[in-house]
Amino acid sequence: MTKSPLAIYSGDRVLVEQGDTANEYYDKSRFGMLLENGKLQLSLLEALYLTEKGKIDLLNKRNKQIPSELFLKKAQRYEPKFWIRYAVFKDLRNRGYIVKTALKFGADFRVYDRGIKPGEDHAKWIVFPVHESAVLTWYEFSAKNRVAHSTKKRLLLGIVDDEGDCTYYECKWTRP
Repeated sequence: MTKSPLAIYSGDRVLVEQGDTANEYYDKSRFGMLLENGKLQLSLLEALYLTEKGKIDLLNKRNKQIPSELFLKKAQRYEPKFWIRYAVFKDLRNRGYIVKTALKFGADFRVYDRGIKPGEDHAKWIVFPVHESAVLTWYEFSAKNRVAHSTKKRLLLGIVDDEGDCTYYECKWTRP
């Protein structure tokens, strides 16, 4: 039985120790970003996902293990919409999609079609996670659609209910 790699939580990111497992997470599944020092930098979303899957051992700066429930609370303090975003991230990852940040596009995530890795081709969707009770004005909806259209991606709204289940709606421009 192989030991899970150690991952140190620090603020808004998690660093995984240098090694074959860290490289494998990046090479095979495109988790995180490889740094020059050989460590793997994970987002809080990726770290929680890998922790829940038992793939990494998440530690604080004092080398004490952080349970996933406590880590979720810490992440929610740092980012109020973390749980909604995580529900969509986790659901898409469980379905076999590679999910990366899309901040430069003005969206939460960019999602690659199954079997496609970042760098091999462009993302197919940009995703906006929202809670089912959230109100989205026509102006906000139009802005999201405009972002998708200008980046040549499809708009995917990830609607999350109170149980964490996700429903997706793909939206696109049409000309009459």
